[in-house]
Amino acid sequence: MNYSLDGKAAVVTGAGSGIGRAIAEAFASAGAKVACLDLELGNIREKAGFLALRCDVASESETRQAVERAAADFGGLHVLVNAAAVRDPGGTVLEVDPATWSRVFAVNVGGAFLMSRWAIPHMAAAGGGSIIHVASQLGSVGTPARVAYCSTKGALINMAKAMAVDHAAQKIRVNTLSPGATETDRLLRFGSMEKAREALGPKHLLKRLATAGEIAAGALFLASDASSFMTGADLLLDGGYNAI
Repeated sequence: MNYSLDGKAAVVTGAGSGIGRAIAEAFASAGAKVACLDLELGNIREKAGFLALRCDVASESETRQAVERAAADFGGLHVLVNAAAVRDPGGTVLEVDPATWSRVFAVNVGGAFLMSRWAIPHMAAAGGGSIIHVASQLGSVGTPARVAYCSTKGALINMAKAMAVDHAAQKIRVNTLSPGATETDRLLRFGSMEKAREALGPKHLLKRLATAGEIAAGALFLASDASSFMTGADLLLDGGYNAI
């Protein structure tokens, strides 16, 4: 299997931390030039080979500028990973206020729409490419008090299918990557990572949480020629969560 990204240029949103950052690092290690987009860039600037760009993916102008900058600096674009997601407070439809609902959709789904809108012409000009929407195991099942999050992740899964139909003729593959609970700072809402492991680990058949590196390996597969016959699909890396 060829997991090399030599000669490829990629854009990763939400690359300042967590899964997004792990994906950006995996791509760079596989030979890609990587533009890392985030509202909070963290330590990206310390990593050689990265183009770090501050970007609100809910902004039409900022997303367009970021994609054009990456394509200009790299001489093209071959891979897009939409990993940006807002840290929503959770709640039922009775508890989530309309402004929060709109913001979650604007970032989680609208960001993927805008980034894809600007990236696809560059991918088509390059002869094709791979778009990966980072969804979730909660995009296909429900969980209490996460109605906004579950709704957006489900939307991404079907969005990828529709986009795969629309852009297959341009040799652009579109898939989703759906992680189970992953050990990132997002889980510190439980109070500590140990408490997160205790609460969420037993819900997965493998009785543990994923590492960000394990999820990044899935993204590398989807970005590379190893998945050349895969489009319109959801790669579920959930430790067996959805098998129960």
